[in-house]
Amino acid sequence: MFGKLFLPFLALLGVLFAVYTVIAGSRTSPPSEPIAPPAMAPFKAYVAGAGIVEASTENIAVGTPVAGVVSEVTAKIGDEVKKGDPLFIVDLRDLQAELLVREADLKSRQANVKVAEAQAADATNQYDMYKSINDARAVTKEELDRRRFGADAANATVVQAQAQVIATEASIAQTKVELERRIVRAPVDGQVLQVKIRTGEFAPAGVVATPLMLIGNVKTLHVRVDVDENDAWRVDPKAAAEASVRGNSKLKVDLTFVRIEPYVIPKRSLTGESTERVDTRVLQVLFAFDRSALKNVYVGQQMDVFIEDLASIEPATTAPVAIVK
Repeated sequence: MFGKLFLPFLALLGVLFAVYTVIAGSRTSPPSEPIAPPAMAPFKAYVAGAGIVEASTENIAVGTPVAGVVSEVTAKIGDEVKKGDPLFIVDLRDLQAELLVREADLKSRQANVKVAEAQAADATNQYDMYKSINDARAVTKEELDRRRFGADAANATVVQAQAQVIATEASIAQTKVELERRIVRAPVDGQVLQVKIRTGEFAPAGVVATPLMLIGNVKTLHVRVDVDENDAWRVDPKAAAEASVRGNSKLKVDLTFVRIEPYVIPKRSLTGESTERVDTRVLQVLFAFDRSALKNVYVGQQMDVFIEDLASIEPATTAPVAIVK
């Protein structure tokens, strides 16, 4: 008897479990609480955009004009540097040895000038002595010409020796310039933001995917805001703007307009939102704020930026149309 009822009982349990699963799955899940409250726009009408914090000088990717092995890195991350301060040095030993050879060659050339000048003075004196003899029978014209040509040749040798000195000095100056090029210096006053080169590593010349060193002036920060091309016409340089920090919308700062870059470019800075379009083009607008106003903001950080929409606040005025009869 029990064996006959077991299968129907098991089927009934399966049906009840299926009904429970359907009912439980159809319940509306409560919305998850956001990690941080979203930023609220301070304006009635506004244009919103994601902004990237950058240095006021823009983020300068420092490179080297001469490829070579780095012998010393003199700047560290976070260092405040002045324009012209050394950042890192490419191996100088070959040029230093070359400079010593050329400086020794310069001393030899300078000595040759003194010898040539002495020989020229001697040849000139002999020519003057023969030329001062009034008796034509004592000195032949051929001998006088030979003395004159000897003096001219000696003077030309002096000029040649002096030219060789100048050429050697120029080669020394060239070597010193090459030595200076191996010392990579700070292009502006600012802070070292990133160091991706170490002593003993090879520093390639030209444009590299990862900058050897990143530097910029961070006393005043810029925010580069990507405004959708559909909203570009609504941006007014005279409009007020405000930025808030991602993760803490209470940290806000008023922005000062810097410039609009008039070339619309493909969007590169992605926020990761599911509704974000990646095929859009954006107008880049730059604003500035003092670093002291938001101390816990760093270069490369994203901010939520709201720009007041003056076009929606101020109604458009049209001039009256004259009716021609």
